[in-house]
Amino acid sequence: MSSKGFFREKFFKGHIICHGCPERSFKIKGHPLPVCARCTGLYLGSFSYIIILLIFNWGFNLTLFLAGLLLIIPTLCDGITQYFTLRESNNRLRFITGIIGGVGLGIIITSIRFLGIMEIFFIEIKHDYYFF
Repeated sequence: MSSKGFFREKFFKGHIICHGCPERSFKIKGHPLPVCARCTGLYLGSFSYIIILLIFNWGFNLTLFLAGLLLIIPTLCDGITQYFTLRESNNRLRFITGIIGGVGLGIIITSIRFLGIMEIFFIEIKHDYYFF
């Protein structure tokens, strides 16, 4: 199989963006989704944050960026403890921590986009930036 065919097959099965283990994925009519429960939550959480941001249009500041970092911690803890076989997670917990982490990821990405990476870490923020 050519490399082009290999990547096309992996992309359409979802394995480029997620490991896609069937036992860690939600199932519809017995067929597993191409992404795992945690990634489903991450994508849903990030998308939800962007929709909420379009509706409420609040400003960005360092506090919001730090809140985004804090929201990623449950996802990291769940993933790391499962990776090192300290415990076994379930799809419900993976999905919930994925949603929380997705919101945090959405906050971080939009904060970096609108505040700028240099302003977040090195320059005192003197005003809020707004989405529109």
